[in-house]
Amino acid sequence: MILVGGLVVPLVVLGVLWTITLAEMSALSQPTRSTPLRVQVIGHQWWWEVRYPQEGIVTANDIHIPAGRPVEVELTTDDVIHSFWVPQLTGKTDLVSGRINRMRIQADMPGIYRGQCAEYCGLQHANMIFYVVADRPARFQNWVSVERQDAATPTDSLAQQGERTLLSSACVGCHTVRGTQASGRVGPDLTHFGSRVSIGAGTLNNSPENLLAWITDSQVFKPGNLMPPMPLSPDELEAIVAYLEGLK
Repeated sequence: MILVGGLVVPLVVLGVLWTITLAEMSALSQPTRSTPLRVQVIGHQWWWEVRYPQEGIVTANDIHIPAGRPVEVELTTDDVIHSFWVPQLTGKTDLVSGRINRMRIQADMPGIYRGQCAEYCGLQHANMIFYVVADRPARFQNWVSVERQDAATPTDSLAQQGERTLLSSACVGCHTVRGTQASGRVGPDLTHFGSRVSIGAGTLNNSPENLLAWITDSQVFKPGNLMPPMPLSPDELEAIVAYLEGLK
């Protein structure tokens, strides 16, 4: 029993683990077959700024990547320490002020993968969610082409009224809508807001009803975030919602 339990079994277990480890180390040491996509992620209380420096794209909370291709993610923060975690794709990596941490992710299959801040970062830490959207390569390239463009000029009269209302309100001091005079950097870029999965970094699903409630008073849903209640009339709110939901 001593020889079997203390010598033979451990040797067999360790031998198997050693063989598997060597095989995995060999696979990880192989050079990648394709050039990784470079994505910069900047943490804010409590949302995610996403930049594609080579493509000239700035977005928020949704990270689009091509399925089957490695992605190098550069992580930093604009305020406190956050942590980038996509359980189905990778482990946790911290975002530290003044430092750039790097990690690689790859989604082998198309799909939407939920991510979460994994380092307590304040009152709304639990509502600091993001989504990694893995598209087929052709669809990803189409997304890149659309995202590079400025905000679409609205053709619907209600959306046109919404554009005028937004550009004459305090929204322009915090948000950017490329192609317009809105160039704020406090909150997320809204250029293609209508195509995003969620509102408020996963707090609400992106729908006209939820957006109307969020603009009216986001503090109801995410207390402590930097967006104040907006003193707008019901008609103005409806118009802004029509405009933003049309930005795709």
